[in-house]
Amino acid sequence: MTAPASAPPTPLRRLALLLAGLAMFGPFSIDTIFPAFPAIGAQFGADKLAMQQTISAYLVAYALMSLVHGPLSDAIGRRRVILGGLAVFALASAGCALAPDLPTLLAFRVLQGLSSGVGLIVGRAVIRDVLHGDDAQRLMSQVSMIFGVAPALAPVIGGWILGWSRWPAIFWFLVVFAVALLIATWRMLPETHPPQARLGLSPQRLLRDYVAIALNPRFQRLAAASAFNFAALWVYIASAPAFVLDILGLGERQFGWFFVPMISGMVLGAFVSGRAAGRIGGERLVAIGFACSAVAMLLNLGYNLSTDAPRVPWAVLPMTLNAFGIALVFPIVTLAILEMYPRQRGSASSLQAFTSLVLNALIAGVLSPWISDRALWLLAAAIAFLVLGWSFWRWEARVARRRAPAAAGDANPVPGESL
Repeated sequence: MTAPASAPPTPLRRLALLLAGLAMFGPFSIDTIFPAFPAIGAQFGADKLAMQQTISAYLVAYALMSLVHGPLSDAIGRRRVILGGLAVFALASAGCALAPDLPTLLAFRVLQGLSSGVGLIVGRAVIRDVLHGDDAQRLMSQVSMIFGVAPALAPVIGGWILGWSRWPAIFWFLVVFAVALLIATWRMLPETHPPQARLGLSPQRLLRDYVAIALNPRFQRLAAASAFNFAALWVYIASAPAFVLDILGLGERQFGWFFVPMISGMVLGAFVSGRAAGRIGGERLVAIGFACSAVAMLLNLGYNLSTDAPRVPWAVLPMTLNAFGIALVFPIVTLAILEMYPRQRGSASSLQAFTSLVLNALIAGVLSPWISDRALWLLAAAIAFLVLGWSFWRWEARVARRRAPAAAGDANPVPGESL
């Protein structure tokens, strides 16, 4: 399944919409089922800890396969990998809908995780294939802005589906969504990674590349900054069923109270990041992003210390500012990583995603079940992750400044400065 050789370039706006849609089916796989946790648990006799494994099993599989998606797209092209992943995801979603017990559901959730990363991971490489510098930041920000709607829409859609049907209908919705994306990709996405630029898929070379990238101190600092920064928001997302239903006292069809404010901040942050490209230096924009998140944490802390029963909207409004800050940081750090490896963008994107996903899986499967019943514990974890993310970024910025005099001819001595 390859694109015709004469395929014209895809207009950037249409490409942004398509890549955002491809990135969406990852969050949809997680967030649409949150309202169904009580129903699935009741049918299968599963407690909250067991139900939380439907998220962690998915994320572990996603993380492991993320190490393959990027290099595979470097070897055989972006288009084939995306189309294959969509087909497998559609079949896995059908398996989830038909699952007769929890172990079967978990098995197909793993298959979903193995396939769903193609949209986000390979999509990043597509952006860097076609654009550079400020233009790449603008397109990635556009994709993030559209993609950011997914976590807000997904639980609302899941709750709406539960209003007229049973939980398997949520997975049938994911089947339809995946098939629609497969058709759109087949018709609209040309191959952006030409044969002459491809690298052979050698396990030895792949291992060598991953070791070289993983041992690069600059990659370690940037990947850690990105992963911990997002974890400050993810700890709430992973704990959404307990946070919304138990702490906030809302119903199964009211997850929008939690997700809409948060995603509004993310969409606005992505918009501002795109508009700021070429106008505000990358390091300064990242500093603004971390500052916004820090203010959000202080506001959240003040509210939680003033009440024993957190309620909307005050319990969720600070997350809007936190999400805004995260959206300012993400495109710049991601593009800084991809710029380091012009011939191995797929591998670099995969390893960055793997780093974040492993952390997310640990949060969802290990940390969240222990802290999700207390608002202050969730906030303490979020603050710790934010501080770690900021620390790694400042570490990289200091190293870059020391390196700058020795590389006076380098147009990008400060991380993200020219992005």
